[in-house]
Amino acid sequence: MKINIPPHVKTIIGRLEAAGFEAYAVGGCVRDSILGRTPEDWDITTSAKPEQVKALFARTVDTGIRHGTVTVLMGGNGYEVTTYRIDGEYRDGRHPKNVEFTASLKEDLRRRDFTINAMAYNPGEGLIDVFGGMDDLKAGVIRCVGSARERFKEDALRLLRAVRFSAQLGFSIEEETEQAVRAMTSRLEMISRERIRAELDKLLTSPHPEYFRKAWELGITAAIMPEFDVAMETPQRSLYHTMTVGEHILETLKWVRPERVLRWTMLFHDLGKPQMKSEDPDGTIHFYGHAEKSAKIAGQIMKRLKFDNAAIHDVTLLVTFHDFPFGITPKGVRRAMNRLGELFPLLLEVCTADSMGKSRYAQETYLPKVARVRAYYEEIKKAGDCVSLKDLAIHGGDLIAAGFKPGKEIGKRLGECLDAVMEDPGRNNREYLIEFCLKKRRS
Repeated sequence: MKINIPPHVKTIIGRLEAAGFEAYAVGGCVRDSILGRTPEDWDITTSAKPEQVKALFARTVDTGIRHGTVTVLMGGNGYEVTTYRIDGEYRDGRHPKNVEFTASLKEDLRRRDFTINAMAYNPGEGLIDVFGGMDDLKAGVIRCVGSARERFKEDALRLLRAVRFSAQLGFSIEEETEQAVRAMTSRLEMISRERIRAELDKLLTSPHPEYFRKAWELGITAAIMPEFDVAMETPQRSLYHTMTVGEHILETLKWVRPERVLRWTMLFHDLGKPQMKSEDPDGTIHFYGHAEKSAKIAGQIMKRLKFDNAAIHDVTLLVTFHDFPFGITPKGVRRAMNRLGELFPLLLEVCTADSMGKSRYAQETYLPKVARVRAYYEEIKKAGDCVSLKDLAIHGGDLIAAGFKPGKEIGKRLGECLDAVMEDPGRNNREYLIEFCLKKRRS
């Protein structure tokens, strides 16, 4: 099998070989190339020691030299070149206490997580596949190299990586690997929240975000996001739903594009329902006020997973507004645009996905509402209606010139002006608004 590798990777491999060393492209770049995907980066493994690699290249960075990794800088890109190694004992469930360099490519490949990531390629020798990675690629299977329990004992993050690769590639997880995941989910407590969030990011923005179900089935969510487990167990009985809360969430994930804020919003948008559940005598279930509760839970989970404040703000705001808590009128849409700002188009995508995850009756009820909101939004944008303070026809300086003292009153009056203009866009002219403020002061 021939793989097209970038010129710089060929140069690095060729220079190492010319110096008497072995060198191969290895891991995910080989896997993705075979699958016809564009690799995110290219890693190289070699029999050369780090100091020998550094002697062969003019520009290098000691990115992980203690573990044998040197980054070679070439053409504005960085390529990690790592010496064949055998990992020592893993005491923290994530990193080896020490590494031992080896002259054996096979031993280096043996330490890797999954068979599909344990293949190497050299332009002269072709594909090196010691552990059946090609067979598993053809079968669409995620399988650990050697003992699954040993691989997960070494690095507990691999429990989540198994599900993430499954979602990214549309693969199933091999039975022994799956059983080991079920048995070892408690080890995820050893992993930093940042690393868990990074894996969940990749899972949720994959072509199969609904594979998040597998994380639930294997007990992973019980360890890292128990709120989702409660949602999976919460029934919904009404004209609008035919699935549990969790099943509905999984369905909605498929209906938004793979954008980070959108996918996280859909995962969180109904997590507050279990706490807001009420039931009529006829068995109909309601979840009044669930959007606000879901936003609160979303914020708690995102802080737990060490999200940045901007992401927390965007996701929780979209969750709060996902059930259209405003009048579906031009005035209501203008007010929502004021609150959401540039997030408003994302809200339309969220509401569409939410509707698509409901019953046919709900779709026939809610999708026309979404269409009306979208039409109002487009009309408002086309007309250039004022929906924020920066679009007002007056500013603080205008009020000071009209006799208002600088201070809190300026902000208060501008806010009142904005309210008036969102009621009626025709009021957004300087003379009207100054007189409006003067009347407010006199009243």
